[in-house]
Amino acid sequence: MTGQWDDEIRLRGLRIRGRHGVLPEEREQGQDFVIDLDLGLDLSLAGRSDDVADTVHYGELATRIAEIVAGEPVDLIETLAERIAAAVLEDRRVLRVRVEVHKPQAPIPVAFDDVSVSLVRSGSPLPDPVPVVLALGSNLGDREATLAAAVAALDAVPGIQVTGASPVIETAALTAHGVDAGKPAYLNQVVLAGTALPARDLLDVLLAIEQTHGRERTERWGDRTLDLDLIAYGGERIDEPDLRVPHPEAASRRFVLEPWLAVDPDAVLPGAGRVADLLAELP
Repeated sequence: MTGQWDDEIRLRGLRIRGRHGVLPEEREQGQDFVIDLDLGLDLSLAGRSDDVADTVHYGELATRIAEIVAGEPVDLIETLAERIAAAVLEDRRVLRVRVEVHKPQAPIPVAFDDVSVSLVRSGSPLPDPVPVVLALGSNLGDREATLAAAVAALDAVPGIQVTGASPVIETAALTAHGVDAGKPAYLNQVVLAGTALPARDLLDVLLAIEQTHGRERTERWGDRTLDLDLIAYGGERIDEPDLRVPHPEAASRRFVLEPWLAVDPDAVLPGAGRVADLLAELP
């Protein structure tokens, strides 16, 4: 689903020496400024991946803020706060930021504890959702419950909104040597969704959900508790070692085409044609 994120990263009490102010002595002698930041963003991917690359590195952010405060002087802390907000929002993952700049040594002729300005700024709006097609499969454990939980997990990810889910079908296990009726049968389903996530981030989400349900990649074509495949990402074509879109084998897989056609009778596999025609051509 998409919308305002409730997740936040908060930095408190960044104390940095600067030379901001209207009076000459403020420019010459400098004084300490204290910065508080609240960043609104989606932290779900980082929570699953445990990878700092999937979140805002607050150490690097603090260094960037220190460069601004210690850099070119301005007359007003309002201007300083705007510069800090703009720097934070350069990271497109940050959807909003609250900046508070404190000037505890301001030249005020009466006793005071603190003076500060606070502002809230929003980042660029998220792009229009990209329509995606996802194929789900399971042949171990409580297969039906696993598929239902996976659909719910997908719809709960900020930046993903499930728009349709096919009926569940049962198919014999497909191995590297063909169909193997001796293995546990699969339940298969196709899910339609819209996403604001880049294809690479969406793939990371799929892998994380698989792992949550105990997926182990020890054998290609092996039995699995849950398999999530990215079949189509809008009309884009991506050819990377671990990410190929549209899925190169989708056109020959009845367990993908049949449920996909059930949820979208007008479905088209980019680069291959109408799903109804592809399904009719299979043995």
